[in-house]
Parts: sequence; structure tokens; C-alpha cells
Amino acid sequence: MAPRVRIEPATEADVGLILEFIKELAEYERDPDAVEATEELLRKNLFGAQRYAEVVIAYVDDDGGRSEAAGFALFFHNFSTWKGRPGLYLEDLFVRGQHRGLGIGRRLLVQLAHIARERECGRMEWVVLDWNAPAIQFYLGLGARQMKEWIINRVDGRALAALAEGGR
Repeated sequence: MAPRVRIEPATEADVGLILEFIKELAEYERDPDAVEATEELLRKNLFGAQRYAEVVIAYVDDDGGRSEAAGFALFFHNFSTWKGRPGLYLEDLFVRGQHRGLGIGRRLLVQLAHIARERECGRMEWVVLDWNAPAIQFYLGLGARQMKEWIINRVDGRALAALAEGGR
């Protein structure tokens, strides 16, 4: 019998698991040393007074009553001035290797689409690494459209500090 998959909102008790997922994702994306997140930072920013993002976790339940965390999605709201509505931005989606092929990634995205509709979001957006052909095909198969005319800009580290001080 196929395992059952359930999606649950993360709680503060899941902070350690969320950090594990983040580190596993960084390994998959070939940049394990880039992770600066700690349990303390995640607890503060996901479950503190100011909640900057939310997480849902996918679990695989077997017939023997065992449950295993299989994947997660971390998301937050942005805003579309043109639509005059919030959007749902998917920051990270990850399914552990042993659970791929069970439809868990699709189930996580379906859950986020439900949340977006409930919250009257005008759209869902995310980025994907250009070398990740399986993910690109997966997203296109779900009806996603690649926005190649938009270029992501980022300011971080020293450049962010310099900008905060008035620019270069």
C-alpha cells in the first residue's frame, strides 16, 4: 500500500527539523557553506513577535503508524502594486531524496496554492536554479511560466551595510 502524505503547518517545536531541511537543501544546491541560519534565528523570525515567513511540512505516514518528515516549503507574502493584492512567495521547497517521486513536491505546492487563494493572493512566485532541469520541468508541468525578462537583484553583506550607510 502506498504511504499516506499529510501536510502540516510548522510549529516552534519544528525549528530543529526546519534547520535540517535548510541544510539538506543547501547540500542539494551545491552550497552547503552558505547556511548562516541557526535554530535561534529561525525561532525568532518564524515564531517570534514579528513572523517573517511560514513553513509547511510534509510527512509520510505508513500503515504501521510511523511518520517521517519528508519535505518542507517556506514561504512569505510580498505585494503586487499592479494587482493591488498580496502575493505568496515560495522561498524554498525541498523533498528528501528517499521521498522523491511520491508526489510530495506537488502536494506542497497545491497546499501553498490553497493558502494563496484563501488569503486572496494575486499570484504565487518562486525562483529555480538554471541548472536544476528536473525542477524546471516539474514547475512547467504544473503550469508555471518562466519570467525570463525579469532579473533578480540582490544586495547583501558589505554591499547591504554600505547601502544602509547612504551608498557606496
